[in-house]
Amino acid sequence: MASMMGTVVEYIAKALVDNPDEVKITESDNGDRVVVRLDVAEGDWGKVIGKGGRIATAMRSLVKVAAVKEDVRVGLEIGD
Repeated sequence: MASMMGTVVEYIAKALVDNPDEVKITESDNGDRVVVRLDVAEGDWGKVIGKGGRIATAMRSLVKVAAVKEDVRVGLEIGD
């Protein structure tokens, strides 16, 4: 069961990368916080992080908006 936050991250990541089939989202409950983890193909790391981390920052902002709607705290981890 994917939350709205995981669905948002998956949708954005698949639109950005060259290998959308390799986008993998995992969610874990860490006490009072949900951690959404994004993994992509090795060649697509730069596309989801962006220059200076701008895309990653924007994705984190969108996930926080979705978290407010679900009334939880959230963190987005990208890769390792």
